[in-house]
Amino acid sequence: MRKDIQIPEVKNVYLAIVNEYNEIYKTHDWNAYIINDKDVDLEMVLIVSSGYSEDKKTAIFRKQLERLPAKSYAKIELLQEDLFALNNTFKVTFFEGNTMFDKTYLFRKNTVNLKALQNLPLMNVKGVLVK
Repeated sequence: MRKDIQIPEVKNVYLAIVNEYNEIYKTHDWNAYIINDKDVDLEMVLIVSSGYSEDKKTAIFRKQLERLPAKSYAKIELLQEDLFALNNTFKVTFFEGNTMFDKTYLFRKNTVNLKALQNLPLMNVKGVLVK
């Protein structure tokens, strides 16, 4: 029965963590974003994130987006720097038309830092990207 379920490979949808200046609090914050670099809209986007290590585990955070337009991005959550000492997973499920897609993105511990910044698609900023 399980072998009959086909979940296609996710392409052109990325997760990024960006270090941004917060005008209100005058601080630099780390924010997670989902990027839709496809030519079609994503519908019913569900994102479940958590952090873990051998001896620590964070609470589970859930975010839903009704629609993420083609060639766009959306902020998911604010991340505290302490979390970067943990592995951080983002499980993303969405519909493209009538087809369901599912992918887990992993930011390995200590890989999110200012030295790891690179240009991000669509956003015209630098951040840490997981494809």
